[in-house]
Amino acid sequence: MKELLAPGSLVTIAGGVLTVVGAVAYATGSANLSLPTIFYGIPILLGGLALKSSELPPARRVTPASQLKSERDQASPELAKLLADVTRWRYGQKAHLETSLEALKLWDEDNPPQLEEIEELHSAEGYGLRLRFQPNAVPLERWENKRERLGRFFAKGVRAELNVLEDNRFDLMLLPDA
Repeated sequence: MKELLAPGSLVTIAGGVLTVVGAVAYATGSANLSLPTIFYGIPILLGGLALKSSELPPARRVTPASQLKSERDQASPELAKLLADVTRWRYGQKAHLETSLEALKLWDEDNPPQLEEIEELHSAEGYGLRLRFQPNAVPLERWENKRERLGRFFAKGVRAELNVLEDNRFDLMLLPDA
């Protein structure tokens, strides 16, 4: 269902419907209806297909949006922006946080790290985020070497922790400084 509500899908469906209506109107001799629908339908359909070809779906959100709302509002605004950025549809990018990872030198053009899911965390220390990555061509050692900078990069007063998981994945935890 999420795939159907993607902006690229909606534009493609709208363009397809207009094109079919225009073709049917042309075949039945309704010139007043066929010209505008075909004239607008085909470019909208092509635009929707172009969007679909460069679409990057949002990272899977583990914590529902309604949960931890008050903690999110009190937390660092940078973390809220990060959450909003990776939980929306992106177009023309290979991976979420592309420019951030490039700036941190944690990027590989051919096989970039992929953000799989994001989870909001709340503890006695405060509000934080857990980002699960598939590192692909960027070795975990490079992530570990940048660990201290990762926390400062994403928000003030945040530290980063790396938890290596099975099957060559890891969690990047952005937690408030104690």
